[in-house]
Amino acid sequence: MPDSLSGFLDETAGSTEKTLLLINRTEPQPLVNLLDRAFENQSVEIEERHIPESDTDQVCLVENGQVTATTLFADLSETFLLVNADRYRTGTGRSETGSFPDVLTGLDDIEFTVRGYPASNKEKLLLIIISRFIEDRALACGHGEFHSTFQRLSRLDDEYGTRKMYEWLGDSNVETHVYGVRDDPDVVDGLDVIVHGGTTHEYRRSWVVVFTPDTETGAVNSGDIAAADACNPVALVALETGSNVWRSMWTYDRDRVERIRAYVRQQF
Repeated sequence: MPDSLSGFLDETAGSTEKTLLLINRTEPQPLVNLLDRAFENQSVEIEERHIPESDTDQVCLVENGQVTATTLFADLSETFLLVNADRYRTGTGRSETGSFPDVLTGLDDIEFTVRGYPASNKEKLLLIIISRFIEDRALACGHGEFHSTFQRLSRLDDEYGTRKMYEWLGDSNVETHVYGVRDDPDVVDGLDVIVHGGTTHEYRRSWVVVFTPDTETGAVNSGDIAAADACNPVALVALETGSNVWRSMWTYDRDRVERIRAYVRQQF
């Protein structure tokens, strides 16, 4: 196991680049420009192709020459290109924000370095979407273990959507752990979650969201996510390397997710 969270990020070195391929685009060029800017500093290529007799305005995620996910350009615009972080912070899961585009959630096991506002309107939004996706998956599965770091525990109460999400998680059968500097001892009142406080560098600079299902329980509490996916493990790891600059990745690899979970339990 790595001796720091950055070691998990190092494991993505040399990962295959992924491509977002726009098929038969009719959507306006400014939307393509937004997509280009969102990924211009990442290991994600944006390409366009016209394929006769194929549907228009499809976005395909391509890895090693194979299409691994497809999303309508309109859906990608509605959930990523034409929204800001407030929609995900004040909204609560898919009921408020629409589906999580497969072409975004499928950008796993590659490293991103993202900037928050005002340096970028879109880069950090990607991590917010993935965080909400993992929270939503835990709720949809309805059992297992969930861990989330907040830097400061007061951030649990920064936005209505965040507070509501963790009320739901606390009320579920998911064992929910939250971590952060105890800057507001009252913020967790009313939340049925397990609270961990600390002041180490990783407490203050990490953004980790981990969900591991209970492998002995097969029930799924929600039809919002297909049963085959809802109870699969997933983890996001991000470290703040500068002022609102984050080095990050997420993964569905069972072994890696389990090692991230074990690290958080042992080191936080």
